[in-house]
Amino acid sequence: MTEPGDREKMNTNLEYWNEVVEIHAASRFYDVDGFRAGRCTLNDLELGEVGEVSGKSLLHLQCHFGMDTLSWARLGAKVTGMDYSENAIRKARELAKESSIDARFIHCNLYDLPKHLEGQFDIVYTSYGVLCWLPDIREWARIAASYVKPGGFFYIAE
Repeated sequence: MTEPGDREKMNTNLEYWNEVVEIHAASRFYDVDGFRAGRCTLNDLELGEVGEVSGKSLLHLQCHFGMDTLSWARLGAKVTGMDYSENAIRKARELAKESSIDARFIHCNLYDLPKHLEGQFDIVYTSYGVLCWLPDIREWARIAASYVKPGGFFYIAE
């Protein structure tokens, strides 16, 4: 992060995301009950462009409370989701457990991810609404790229 106020902005943003997790999880928009019943949260655009994921490793950056991450897992990907909201990661782990979906979730600031996660993935994925929260898009892109295996790809739906 390059600007002096970036840490303060990120902390304020983190407070917001920690507060809205339960609101989002209870909302009709997210339809957690539908997800629990088997609904895939991914859009046709993402499904068509990413393609077959069965047997592939997938890292989901900024995963919120993990419904898209878990949808990828239902399609056969070996998934890791990360988010810097502790409440979001707690909810993601809860959804994974109650849905009997094998998934790993990491709680950390994206810019600190290299301290918490080693390795590379066939697919590095992120989606809608993540870019506007980033104080250093170049560093974000560098980190995202560092997790792509040779022959793999990065995918963003925005």
